Amino acid sequence: MDLAAKWVVLTTFRLWLAVWFIFTGSGSNNLTMYVVERVARGHRYLYLVESVREGKTVRQRTIKALGRKDALAASGELDRLAASIARHAERSVILSDIDAGRIAARRIGGPLLFGRLWQRLGVDAVLEEVLEGRQFGFAVERAVFVATLHRLFVSGSDRACLDWMGSYAIDGSEDLALHHFYRAMAWLGEEIEEKAEGALAPRCVKDVIEEKLFDRRRDLFTDLSLVFMDTTSLSFYGAGGDTLGRRGHSKDHRPELAQMILAVVIDAQGRPICTEMVPGNTADVKVLMPIVTRLRTRFGITRSCVVADRGMISADTIASLEELGMEYILGARERTSSVIRDVVLNDTAPMVPLVLERQAGDTQLWVKEVRVGKGADAQRYVVTLNEAEARKDKADRQATIDGLQTQLKKGDKALVGNSAYRRYLKASGKTFEIDMGKLADEARYDGISVLRTNARITPLQAVIRYRDLLQVEALFRVAKASFDTRPIFHQSDAAIRGHVFVSFLALTLAKELTRLCQEKGFQPEWQPLLNDLDRLQEATIEKDGKVITTRTHVSGQVGNVFKATGIALPANISELPPQT
Repeated sequence: MDLAAKWVVLTTFRLWLAVWFIFTGSGSNNLTMYVVERVARGHRYLYLVESVREGKTVRQRTIKALGRKDALAASGELDRLAASIARHAERSVILSDIDAGRIAARRIGGPLLFGRLWQRLGVDAVLEEVLEGRQFGFAVERAVFVATLHRLFVSGSDRACLDWMGSYAIDGSEDLALHHFYRAMAWLGEEIEEKAEGALAPRCVKDVIEEKLFDRRRDLFTDLSLVFMDTTSLSFYGAGGDTLGRRGHSKDHRPELAQMILAVVIDAQGRPICTEMVPGNTADVKVLMPIVTRLRTRFGITRSCVVADRGMISADTIASLEELGMEYILGARERTSSVIRDVVLNDTAPMVPLVLERQAGDTQLWVKEVRVGKGADAQRYVVTLNEAEARKDKADRQATIDGLQTQLKKGDKALVGNSAYRRYLKASGKTFEIDMGKLADEARYDGISVLRTNARITPLQAVIRYRDLLQVEALFRVAKASFDTRPIFHQSDAAIRGHVFVSFLALTLAKELTRLCQEKGFQPEWQPLLNDLDRLQEATIEKDGKVITTRTHVSGQVGNVFKATGIALPANISELPPQT
C-alpha cells in the first residue's frame, strides 16, 4: 500500500470512528474522538484519543493504543476495523465511496422521459419488427435510441455520442461500441428496392419504419387529407455519399460544400410523417410531385390537400396535381408571375378582415379571393395583406433608400455591386439615379402574399392552412439548430440517410412531448427543459448485499412535464434485497 492509499485509509478511518462514537452515544457533548499518529523508537504508532476540556484547558487523553501503523496496514486489521465500524456509519461509507470514485451519479431524466415516449409511440417495437431475422450481434434498437437521445440533447457525431452516453443511465446500452453506431446508421438507410421509375430516391429501411409508425397511430379518424411539405439543404464535410453529395443552391449558405436536399412531410396536427432525401442539385420544383406520388402509395392516401412553399410551384407541378385529382394550396411568386402582377393585384374587389391568434399577439390580416378565367378552368388565387408586414416592408425600403442617397453623394461606381441598392437604380447617362418607378412598383407588394389553390375551402381557411406550413419551417429550424443535423460526416448514402433519419425520430419525440404538454395547458421551454432533465440524477450503492438507489430532487420544469406525460418519477430512495 503506497503512502497516498494509506493516507486515504487513515483519513476515512478517522471519520468513521468519529461518526461511530457519535451514533453509539459514547462520551459527552464536549467529547471529540479521533486517531493520531505518534513516532516512538523509529516507528509510527496509531492511537485512539479524545479531547477533553478541563476548565479553560483542552487536552488529549489516550483511550487505546491501536498498534504500529505499518503492521496494522500489512495485516489488514485496519481495514477490518474500518469495515466493522462502517456498518454503524452508512452515511460516512457513502461519502467515502464517492470520494474514492466507487459511486458515480448518472443522469436519468432524459432516458426516463423520452424512453417512455419511445415505447408509447411504438418505435422500439417497430424497430424490433423490422429487425426480425437480422443477426447483427448487438442491440440495434438500443443504438438507434441512444443516437436519437443524443440528438435531442447535444447532438454531434457518433464518436461524440459514444462518449456522451457514459453519463446517462440508458438501459441496454452498456455494451455498445462505436462500430455499432456506424452499423445502425447504415442499416436505417439501407436500400431494400431499386429506385422506381420517376422516383427521386430508392426505397430504404427507414421508409418501412416510417410507414409502420404511421400505421400504429392510425385509427378511424386518422387520415392525411391535409399534408404540409417543405425542403431544405444539408451540407457535408467531405464528398458526401455516392448520390446524395452534390452541389446546388445552398440554404445553409455554404455553396462550397456538397449537400443533399431534405424534404419533410407533416400532418395537420404537426406530427412528422416521413422524410425524403435526394441529391443536392435537385431543384425544389422537381421534388413535390415524386413525393406526392409516393405518399399516395406508401400511406394509402385517397384524397389529400398538399400545402407547399412557393419554391415548389410551377405550371407543370400544378397540372400534374390536378391530373391526379389532388387538392393543393401553394405559395405563388408575386413578382415573377405576369398573371399576378397584371390581373390579381389589380383586382378592385374589397378585402375582408381576419384576425389570427398567435403567441406573440393577434395578427391583423385582410383577405380576398380573385378568379382568373371563367368556368371550371378558372384559376383561383387568394390575396392576403398583413398590415404589420406592410409597415415593416415600407420601413425597410425607406432605410435602403436613405442609405442609397447617402452613397450617391459619394459616387455611384460602388453601388452597382450592391444588390440591395442595385434594384432601385437606373442609368442616367454615365451616372446612376434612383428609379422612382421601381420604388412605386415595389410598394405594391408591401405586406402582400398570394396563394394558388383548387381546394374546396374558403379563402380564410386557405390562409390559415398555408400559415400552418410554418410548422414545417419550424421543424427545420429545430433540426438544424437544436438537433444539429448538419454538417454530416458519413461517407455512404446509407449511413447519411440513417444519420438524418435519427433527427426525424428526435423530432417525432419532441413533437409528442410538446403535444402532451399543450394538452395540459403549458408550453415547455426546450433548452431549459433539457438542462432540468440533466439535473435529475441517481446514484447506486451496494453494501452488505443490498442495492440502495437514491435520486436528486426534481427542479425547473421536470415535475410539470412528467405529470403532463403521465410518467412516474422513481422514488427518492429505494432498496433492493440482498443478492443471492
